[in-house]
Amino acid sequence: MGGFMKRQDIHKVLIIGSGPIIIGQACEFDYSGTQACKALKKLGYEIVLVNSNPATIMTDKAMADKVYIEPLTLDVVKRIIRIEKPDSLLSTMGGQTGLTLSMQLAEEGFLEANGVKLLGADPLTIHKAEDRQAFKDTMEKINQPCIPSKVVETIEDAVDFAKIIGYPVIVRPAFTLGGTGGGIADNEEMLRDITKNGLRLSPITQVLIEKCISGWKEIEFEVIRDRKGNVITVCSMENFDPVGVHTGDSIVIAPTVTLTDREYQMLRTAAINIISELKVEGGCNCQFALHPTSMEYAVIEVNPRVSRSSALASKATGYPIAKVAARIAIGYTLDEIVNQVTGKTYACFEPALDYVVVKYPKWAFDKFVYAKRTLGTQMKATGEVMAIGTSFEEAIMKAVRSTELGVDSMNMKKYEKMPLEEIMERLQVVDDERAFQLYEAMKRGKTVEELHELTMVDCWFLNKLLNLVELEREMAAKPLTEDLYLLAKQYGYLDETIERISGKKCPMHRHAVYKMVDTCAGEFKAETPYFYSTYDEENEAKEFIERQHSDKKKIIVFGSGPIRIGQGIEFDYCSVHCVWTLKEMGCEAIICNNNPETVSTDFDTGDRLYFDPLTKEDVANIINTEHPYGVVVQFGGQTAIKLTRYLADMGVNILGTSADDIDAAEDRERFDEVLEKCGIPRPAGLTVMTTEEALHAANELGYPVLMRPSYVLGGQNMIIAHSDKDIEEYMAIIISHMIENPVLIDKYMMGTEVEVDAICDGTDFLIPGIMEHVERAGVHSGDSISIYPAQNLSQSVTDTIVRYTGLLAKELHAVGLINIQYVVYNNEVYVIEVNPRSSRTVPYISKVTGIPMVDIATKIMLGETLKSLGYQPGLNPKGKYVAVKVPVFSFEKLQDVDTMLGPEMKSTGECLGIATNLEDALLKGLIAAGYDLKKEGGVLISVRDTDKQEIIAIADKFARMGFELYGTSGTAAVLNHNMIATNLVKKISDGEPNTITLLESGKIHYMISTSAKGRLPARDSVKMRRKSVERSICCLTAIDTAKALANVLESGRSIDDVEMVDITKI
Repeated sequence: MGGFMKRQDIHKVLIIGSGPIIIGQACEFDYSGTQACKALKKLGYEIVLVNSNPATIMTDKAMADKVYIEPLTLDVVKRIIRIEKPDSLLSTMGGQTGLTLSMQLAEEGFLEANGVKLLGADPLTIHKAEDRQAFKDTMEKINQPCIPSKVVETIEDAVDFAKIIGYPVIVRPAFTLGGTGGGIADNEEMLRDITKNGLRLSPITQVLIEKCISGWKEIEFEVIRDRKGNVITVCSMENFDPVGVHTGDSIVIAPTVTLTDREYQMLRTAAINIISELKVEGGCNCQFALHPTSMEYAVIEVNPRVSRSSALASKATGYPIAKVAARIAIGYTLDEIVNQVTGKTYACFEPALDYVVVKYPKWAFDKFVYAKRTLGTQMKATGEVMAIGTSFEEAIMKAVRSTELGVDSMNMKKYEKMPLEEIMERLQVVDDERAFQLYEAMKRGKTVEELHELTMVDCWFLNKLLNLVELEREMAAKPLTEDLYLLAKQYGYLDETIERISGKKCPMHRHAVYKMVDTCAGEFKAETPYFYSTYDEENEAKEFIERQHSDKKKIIVFGSGPIRIGQGIEFDYCSVHCVWTLKEMGCEAIICNNNPETVSTDFDTGDRLYFDPLTKEDVANIINTEHPYGVVVQFGGQTAIKLTRYLADMGVNILGTSADDIDAAEDRERFDEVLEKCGIPRPAGLTVMTTEEALHAANELGYPVLMRPSYVLGGQNMIIAHSDKDIEEYMAIIISHMIENPVLIDKYMMGTEVEVDAICDGTDFLIPGIMEHVERAGVHSGDSISIYPAQNLSQSVTDTIVRYTGLLAKELHAVGLINIQYVVYNNEVYVIEVNPRSSRTVPYISKVTGIPMVDIATKIMLGETLKSLGYQPGLNPKGKYVAVKVPVFSFEKLQDVDTMLGPEMKSTGECLGIATNLEDALLKGLIAAGYDLKKEGGVLISVRDTDKQEIIAIADKFARMGFELYGTSGTAAVLNHNMIATNLVKKISDGEPNTITLLESGKIHYMISTSAKGRLPARDSVKMRRKSVERSICCLTAIDTAKALANVLESGRSIDDVEMVDITKI
């Protein structure tokens, strides 16, 4: 490292992670935190990590010397500092959560008193960037224009200021994540509403009211600075959508494409001046609004930390921002750091790109049918995909098919059928399908100018979409020549799409070639292979492989694509572990994935990385270049599993469970045969295609029944139907989605749900631990509080579960991981479903049992056995600790979504509580998930008839602890009848004062709400639950969760009474 001296005053660094995955703070912080841990560990520092998220690589034992999966609260971090005595704290790797905690510790003087130095962020720098007024003052000082705005602390002040600057105005609460609680107000009524909510959500009850400049271009620069004042811009990015849509919800293009050289230089200079004035040391993101024609611009905001944009910029350029930022934090300067990718240039060399990158967001609207789809200043996307191409056309086509929306081009079925007037009306507001609406409008003859005027999307983008429209017209009208075919390939069309649009067979079949992401545009030799597909002559991946002359076994691992509800970061954890193990076993590990936020797509995770869509043809092209020994599909969730049959038919060697056995587990009729053969019972069920058949089946089985489409992940579109009416509503939605697969109807059993992950080698099987859900069957396993080891199973039930698991593993010839869900009903064990792949519980079970499940499974796929690896088959003995996984939801971000738990998954992330007994573990888990465990106040109870008997004992507990009880008519009558004093509250429809006014009053701290029906935003019960979200009131929508919470409160213990657990010692 030349003449650099490592800082002698630092030996032990505490890193604070970002906690559970929520909308607005997702796995990009797992990626940056992991990079930071790796970089600092390599330099010989001792690392202590605290993060409440058990699902990520960051909280893996390999990442730090001490790993605390504990709640991210001030009390907890203080205790860990006292226990571990670190000499420094790195605050910029844990998103807003990590930064806010670090600032609070610094401001209270706690860090100084305990001899802890703050790394990576100077409190003054943070204050200047995060405090709205200080930021404005700083910008004025260096002559950087800001948008007219004012910080207010009351609703009246907001209204007065809006009168001065005129509507529309934007409301931005201070210190919140992903724009939570903000929005655009077009009039006073809206302003009062949004401000009220914003003031409550801001930890310092401040909101910023600013002039709305929607229609200007939104441009971002990712900049890095060191302590010597060296600054480089890593990447410029531009939003497809003009200002007004949160950048996390925008289609983003890197590098900027529509700026003149003067505009680009002006903004780049501004970014450098800003970071220099703020004295940021490390990564920093500057967002600008630029007037489309006049060179006028304004600074929107500056994030003085590693952010979502840094993850994207890193993957877009191959420049490891988080790694460089971590080194700068401990005193390195840019001229001392070698660029990891090229191994040659110094880090102060700015990357230049000869390709275009498109980031496309992934939303949960396909899951939440009733959610409000409009986009604004508050982020709603759960994840994103990235695509690389030699042109914008190619990149956007690849991006769209990576999102797994069921589209393979810019044509969306529902808009092809829609009248033009309606499409033009839709374009007045911004929603998640805007790009598809623009495309359809162009197909119907709307001009670029008209559409630009309506939407303010830059003409450059619209002209690119027009190129695609014209190519499709030509394909449909003219003979499909080889030249036309090649042009379509260069524009990113799949063969299948070309044949569908042209109505003709392809004249030839061209395989893609691969280009290396050259971080310095060909000026230096790159040494880390990171590829994207395109269609010209030279195949740089093939040349690279030939130069390597490697005789190692080549194995491709397919990743899980974008983060979404139901398929989260857990699958990335599994993919990364698989790659680590393959490398350790002397194989060449090759990753295919398209998610820019994750560790799997970090340039040094695999031996080679293909950043491409995970569709059949895209994958076939990679196989054609790589010719691997085998491929791994069981760690990439349903995305990778879906490719299995196709790959097997191509003659590719599937490592682990075979394609046919995967099909036997997933196909309803074949799976029934497997169960029959093994003599294992399951809830009675039928398969139907039409509404008539569905009604007949439900009445034959007897209500309640569980309905779901076959082949899904995350319980998408599942409901419990209690009547014919429910079935009719449900079938209407399914049929409108044109789902070709049959619908499954099962008898719904109200028992204890139990989950098992097992490792199988074809002969033996190992169960690291049995998990039991707090909520009874009917709540999706991803939304249940899950406990390891199971607490309430008799020995005979446990033995049955172990025996059934063994029978199923053998019958399905499972090799690797398998996940089985059981329901225990009247002491009988039934199988609900079997997933022949890794599941979302694998990371947490691996961490708390100390059994590295993915590593073992990977070794087994390569021919080892459980016995040869030294593991005793069967059920692993229970450990010393109880671990409780608590789900975390992002309901504040999704308007009109019913929060009631059911068979369809709604959580975006999870936390873990680890302790020596159940109550303490549950206490930790609930606190980590953001439950404010108040010991007094009001409890509002309104439950459906089937829950009324069970609520009595729970309500009695709350009453004995001194809570004031409130109930709606039916519930209050039952409680008062049972001598539990309960105040009667009117339902919303019965006039005021009612449940809503009560929730607004601030008296209520807990609400228990269950209803026989939900989902529709107009229903009373849904309105009550939405109000509790808006008011941040703890709302329990399952009887069992309420019971568990009451027990924790009753134990009277607090977080200070429980020990902190370092999982590296487990």
